[in-house]
Amino acid sequence: MLVLPDRDAADEVADEVARRFPLDEQPQVVREALAGEDDAEDAQWLVVLEDPRGALAPDALRELAEEYEGWLEAE
Repeated sequence: MLVLPDRDAADEVADEVARRFPLDEQPQVVREALAGEDDAEDAQWLVVLEDPRGALAPDALRELAEEYEGWLEAE
């Protein structure tokens, strides 16, 4: 899962992941409100990735997320 600061960044990262890596399913973009916050500005955006075949390289994902001021969240 990649965590991004806004929807535009999350959409761009999801598109880039789909281009770079052979995935069975498209990455999903999900809004996650911060604890106790109702305002849409106070949210993180997640790019959820399913990788049952192990095709994703964690270092490459981390670098991509960091380009958009985000990070890789290991489950």
